[in-house]
Amino acid sequence: MTERPAQRTPNRQLAALIAEAGFSNAGLARRVDQLGLEHGLDLRYDKTSVTRWLRGQQPRGTTPALIAEVFTRRLGRRLSAQDLGLDACAPVYAGLEFAASPEEAVDIVGGLWRKDSGSHAELRKIAFTPAGLVVPSRDWLIGRADDKVARGEQSPRVPAQGRPVVPRQRVQGERGPGQKVTPGDIAALRSVGELFRTLDNMYGGGHARQALVRYLEHECEPMLRGTYGEQTGRRLFAAAADLTRLAGWTSYDIAAHGLAQRYFVQSLRLAQAAGDRAYGSYVLVTMSRQAVYLGHGREAVQLARVAQQGVGTNAPPVVQALLHAVEARGHGVLGEVRSCTASLVRAERALEAARAGDEVPYWARFFDEAQLADEFGHAHRDLQQFRAAAQHAERSLQLRAPAFARSRLFCRVVLATARLGLGELDQACQLGAEAAGQAAEMRSVRAIEYVRDFERRLEPYKDAAPVRGYRDKVAALS
Repeated sequence: MTERPAQRTPNRQLAALIAEAGFSNAGLARRVDQLGLEHGLDLRYDKTSVTRWLRGQQPRGTTPALIAEVFTRRLGRRLSAQDLGLDACAPVYAGLEFAASPEEAVDIVGGLWRKDSGSHAELRKIAFTPAGLVVPSRDWLIGRADDKVARGEQSPRVPAQGRPVVPRQRVQGERGPGQKVTPGDIAALRSVGELFRTLDNMYGGGHARQALVRYLEHECEPMLRGTYGEQTGRRLFAAAADLTRLAGWTSYDIAAHGLAQRYFVQSLRLAQAAGDRAYGSYVLVTMSRQAVYLGHGREAVQLARVAQQGVGTNAPPVVQALLHAVEARGHGVLGEVRSCTASLVRAERALEAARAGDEVPYWARFFDEAQLADEFGHAHRDLQQFRAAAQHAERSLQLRAPAFARSRLFCRVVLATARLGLGELDQACQLGAEAAGQAAEMRSVRAIEYVRDFERRLEPYKDAAPVRGYRDKVAALS
């Protein structure tokens, strides 16, 4: 990898941090190379490379951001390339920062929205990094709601040369930065969230994801840069957190996992600005679900436990049930039978304690008996307890409303897998074919992956008549 010509000034900031971290030059180079591998980069740095950086040479490409992340992990605080005396670049970690202030949070998430709504396809190819979960979840847990989020009237911005900036011409009706945010604006954000949630549940995240991101860029960001008092500001940040989590959820559904991870982190920060601790726990639950899907069981369990710790024991029983069920899924991926079972029991008891008159946050109302049975079915499948998995999956399908089409598809595949595990090949193939037909109607990579996972499990029976029939049915769909 080529380097810029050497500078004359030694990099004392980098030298001080190397000493604080206790790295040798070779040790730092090795860690940068290892981190590069997480992102599909084949780097070949060594102790000589670090010596050149200390003498003032600037590494190119994404390397400054990688070096900064190495120190962030070692020292437990967020460090940027500039903190290391290195030039800024297009960082691979952009969007994983847990902002120091609401203003910085708006800058970070606004940059993500703009890049995502444009032609930056590489943003959707960024890798998921388990290590990127540690600092944001910790900062959320120990952080407090921001003292102030209100924004007052803005005067025209004047550049250094003293000439006022002429604002661009806006289309009539288009919101501009600085405008006052009204209760109607926030109600509109909430309505849009419900609309996109419905579309996602029915047709998959790929159906309207780009429209949601463009809405965030063109409508939500100008509101965040508008004028509002404390109460309105908290409600605005809460609505923005919800829409940003949904942007992450739909990105996750199309397998843009690194981008989804960044949206979740920023949603977590916006929830903190809103002063909504409970919603922050829901964002962590979402992050835990993504970790489960990607096979990172240990991180999934840790995120669920941070959520439990952060929300405390005063949360409504439905919320407690959700938090315990998500922890169980992490234990299931790890094959930890006893811990998984204990978490499922806690979830079941919490849901049984719920009463009709309980005040339940809007985002937790989906968690009912159908959803709990779904969680049980998935967990027992992961533990290869197929009879229990089949019983719970069947119950979930009986109870689940048709509007949750994608969730029903996932549960049908779980049931097919359980039937296969019980040696019921005919039923398994029939259920699998139904799921494949539904997946073909959706824009959801996760739905396709569920079906492919089932097909991989069919391989040992590929010559059996039911499996040949299954393949014929699936072939007819394409």
